[in-house]
Amino acid sequence: MSSSALSFGHFMPSGWVLDLDGVVWVGQTPVPGAAEAVERLRRSGASVVFVTNLSALTVAEQEARLAGCGIDAAGLVVTSATAAGRLIHPGERVLVVGGSGIVEAVELAGAEVCSSEAVDAVIVGIDPGFDYNALGRAMRAVRGGARLIGTNHDPSYPTEAGLEPGGGALLAAVAAAAEAVPTMAGKPNQPVVECVRDRMGDTGVVVGDRPDSDGRFAQALGYEFALVLSGVTSADDLPVSPEPQYQARDLVELVDRMGIQPLG
Repeated sequence: MSSSALSFGHFMPSGWVLDLDGVVWVGQTPVPGAAEAVERLRRSGASVVFVTNLSALTVAEQEARLAGCGIDAAGLVVTSATAAGRLIHPGERVLVVGGSGIVEAVELAGAEVCSSEAVDAVIVGIDPGFDYNALGRAMRAVRGGARLIGTNHDPSYPTEAGLEPGGGALLAAVAAAAEAVPTMAGKPNQPVVECVRDRMGDTGVVVGDRPDSDGRFAQALGYEFALVLSGVTSADDLPVSPEPQYQARDLVELVDRMGIQPLG
């Protein structure tokens, strides 16, 4: 399926679910034109929400980063940590392997973040400080009876210098050491599906750069899937499964094909 053959002529989605890494930015660099494309969508009457599998940042930190790119996203960001919080019960003790986004979600759920191995749950997300000691502590907690929760399965994420290991790579290490099957929170799993359906309803389109995360997320929501080639997936990787309904070089090209006029 070539990008030039695709058109939105038969369907104008009213709800847009946009991934961040690989769609709005790559690493620390905004994708050219992404902020204007979001504004064009909004002026057309579309509702937009941003959903990321990155769990390292708090929701406010993600909103601030989007604001720095020229996108007002206050109240419109859902992270895999947000979804993981749905799997935690008030009063539980939780060992966090990850960043401030997971800590925030645990505390909002009314639970306590602990460094002890005697916990009710272990949540694993991306953690640049992950080491052998962290692996051992998480493994022993799970072997001791704690539930293992993964924010996402993504093995990698895109940066300006190429791919870097994702939270799914760390989770795989913990799961292997503990000989446990994790419960998953982020795209394309049910906790984040519920987060988005509560906001967006039953129809829409998911825009993302990963068929295994974003494409399956669209299927779980019952939405259409638009694949952009500005992140992990390139033209050399095509065809992919699940097959996207739409495919474009980036978010700007996707919006252009809808016939939405440029700003100005």
